[in-house]
Parts: sequence; structure tokens; C-alpha cells
Amino acid sequence: MTNLIRRDLIIQKFQLYIFIPFILFFIFAGSHMSAFIIFVFAGFFIPINAYSYDEKVETNILLNSLPYSRTQIVASRYIGAIFYMAVSIGITIALFYVFNRPFTWMDVAIGAGITLSMFAFAFPLFYLLKPGHIGTVVTIGFVLIVVLSGPIIRFIGEYVTPIVDFFSNTSTVAIYGSGAGIIAVLYAASWLFSQVIYQRKAF
Repeated sequence: MTNLIRRDLIIQKFQLYIFIPFILFFIFAGSHMSAFIIFVFAGFFIPINAYSYDEKVETNILLNSLPYSRTQIVASRYIGAIFYMAVSIGITIALFYVFNRPFTWMDVAIGAGITLSMFAFAFPLFYLLKPGHIGTVVTIGFVLIVVLSGPIIRFIGEYVTPIVDFFSNTSTVAIYGSGAGIIAVLYAASWLFSQVIYQRKAF
């Protein structure tokens, strides 16, 4: 299964050359953007590029001809996404330090949480939708989430007093722990859902 995870790097060797310039562009040109949005872009880059490539060349037909079970194929997607997201965010943190762009660990946590949540919703779509539609749907969804996340957070902060009071009276550890637990359950449910779909899919 490790080879399946490594495959995402191999098929993207040319796209990876633009990863650091891509992040640097947002660091310098996106000074008006919240840091967590840049972490979302970074974490999203490699896994979604891999899916886009597979959509174009119908890789699932090839994967199912190799000595890997469908369980291993789906697992490699979900485990690989976590691994590449962590590495990408780590590189982005280093670039933030090098170029003295301010950020907080809350930005990192929010960025990672949003990225994993987006994976949880996007990955099953790759098995449900027909090739050719997936990239469009995921791209539109990604843009909408990034664009709307700021206004939604501001709306909650300004108008939803009970929610604000609840969070203000709850410890940071409890908030982070609850958020991590919810995202973990969501990701696991998505994994199981994708597994069921992929097992029944004909290639």
C-alpha cells in the first residue's frame, strides 16, 4: 500500500515544481488573506492533483489490475491525503517563518481541519460522479468554502450570541479536542462510505 501512496508523488513530479512558488505567491500577494486559507490551499494541493490526474487517465482500471485489494486502494487515498497534507502544511509553516509572514497555530489547526473536512466530502464524489464532472464539482465547492468561510465566521461572531457565549466559556483545549473528534468521525465515515461505493463499482 505504501507504493500506492508514493504513486501520487511520482505522477505529479512536474506539478510539484510549482508547489513552493504557488505557496509563495499566496504568502506575498495574499497579505489580505487569513493565514489559515493559505494552509488550506497547501494541504489541498497534492491529493486533489492526484485525483484530477486519475480522472483524466481512468487510473482505477489499471489499479484494479494490480495485486492490490479495493480496500487497500481506498485506504491509500485516505492515508495518503493525511500524509501529504501534513507534509505540505509543514513546508508552508517553514516558508512562513523564512519570509516572516505572521501566523498562529490556530491558523494551522483551522486550515488542517477545513482541509480534512473537504477531503471527507470530496473523496466519495470521486467514486460517485462520472469522470469529467468531478474536477469541476470539487473546484467549485473548494472556492465556495474558502470564499464563504470568512463571512460565515464573522456572521456567527456578530449575530449568534448563544454560540459566541458558549465558545467564550469553553476552554481552548475542549474546543480543539471536540473539533478534532468531529473531524475524525467525519473522515472515518467518509472512508467507510467510499469503501462501500468502491467495492460495488464496476471498472
